[in-house]
Amino acid sequence: MLSVREVRIRDTLSGELVALDADREVGIYACGPTVYSRIHVGNARPYVIPLLVSRFLAHEGYAPKLVINVTDINDKIYDAAREAGVGSAEHAQAMTRAYVEDTDRLGVGRPDAEPLASETVGGIVELIEELIDSGHAYESGGDVYFRVRSFDGYGKLSNRDPDEMDQGEEAGSAQLKESSLDFALWKARKPGEDTAWPSPWGEGRPGWHIECSAMAEKLLGTNFAIHSGGSDLVFPHHENEIAQTEAARGEPLARIWMHNGMIRTDEEKMSKSVGNIFQLSEAIDRFGAEAVVAYLTSGHYRQPLEFSERALSDAQARTERLRNYLEEPAADGEDEPFVSERLEEFLVALADDYNTPRAWAALFDLVSEGNRRPLPGGREAVAEMVRLLGLESLLAARATPVDAEAEALLAEREAARAQRDFEHADRIRDRLAAMGWEVRDTPEGARLRRRD
Repeated sequence: MLSVREVRIRDTLSGELVALDADREVGIYACGPTVYSRIHVGNARPYVIPLLVSRFLAHEGYAPKLVINVTDINDKIYDAAREAGVGSAEHAQAMTRAYVEDTDRLGVGRPDAEPLASETVGGIVELIEELIDSGHAYESGGDVYFRVRSFDGYGKLSNRDPDEMDQGEEAGSAQLKESSLDFALWKARKPGEDTAWPSPWGEGRPGWHIECSAMAEKLLGTNFAIHSGGSDLVFPHHENEIAQTEAARGEPLARIWMHNGMIRTDEEKMSKSVGNIFQLSEAIDRFGAEAVVAYLTSGHYRQPLEFSERALSDAQARTERLRNYLEEPAADGEDEPFVSERLEEFLVALADDYNTPRAWAALFDLVSEGNRRPLPGGREAVAEMVRLLGLESLLAARATPVDAEAEALLAEREAARAQRDFEHADRIRDRLAAMGWEVRDTPEGARLRRRD
């Protein structure tokens, strides 16, 4: 087997940096969206980060398999469908299509698998039956609940006292539970719910938490490498996933729990319920996909990321700076040590708990030096870095063949500058601009580039 770089991820459960096992498949499960409306910029972070982590692992010689689910069975979908005047299944399908369209536009690729909760109900029912048979769950009024006190490790992920936990269950369920701590695995069909599935306990639908346990196990088994998602899912969602899977299977669901910080506006989490959202499609329309991806990787994934239009504008400027550098002709000669040193710094940063701020710093050290002087190997190294950051669209040739008239005007401008006739040189620059050309002065001389 080829030697691979050690990659370590901070595990929320232990608080430790945990090295990935290079001798087996690196299964990654990321909690995807609940498709009751179009996704916002905050929803894009837990999509982009695991995709880019998977891309980096493949680059380093690992064998990643990434699964990002779609939650298409949920209370919020029933409510949104009623408001829209359509069936819940129809609404979920429409919002799933919108989610795929919006995330496709980011240009970072798709996961290896994207299971739907609605297509996993059989496995969910089987998992619930196992929990009932082992005494960890019970049926009540057509609902099925998990006995939290039957699982000794409950609270270990969120470091909370179970007696102080609020599951946030829907109204009317309290009288059906043995304990207020218990959470729903299956919910009986209620009036006004137009979609339901058969089960040994009557028609109904699965609870949110058991959906992810079943989808993850179906595609990755148990004890897989990484389970990721937003930090807002630590409790109750991921705490409950751990409890139900370990109770049923006798082994961990995942070895590493990897949580990204929230996108915040005015120090408040971006949320549809709060109403402070900025839709992903709008962000891409206004700033471009590259700017959105660059923004989402600008801070360390574990930390909150402040949202503003200024932040997206700054990201847009960074990506344009990269594009400008990449469009210049490569310098001749043998690669310099400076280039390989910056590339190594970049890769080491990503291997150290996916530290993108340090990686961006190494990337722009290289670009800054390359803008000062010819740097053999620089553009090739920058191209490798931007691919790993999900910005390969910057590598697409945007150059347009320069016509003879523009080339002649550029030569005339350079002659005027050599004679220090800057007024004439500026007039030629303005004439070229009117023809749609931008003059860029580089260490290798003046270049023409078609204006956007």
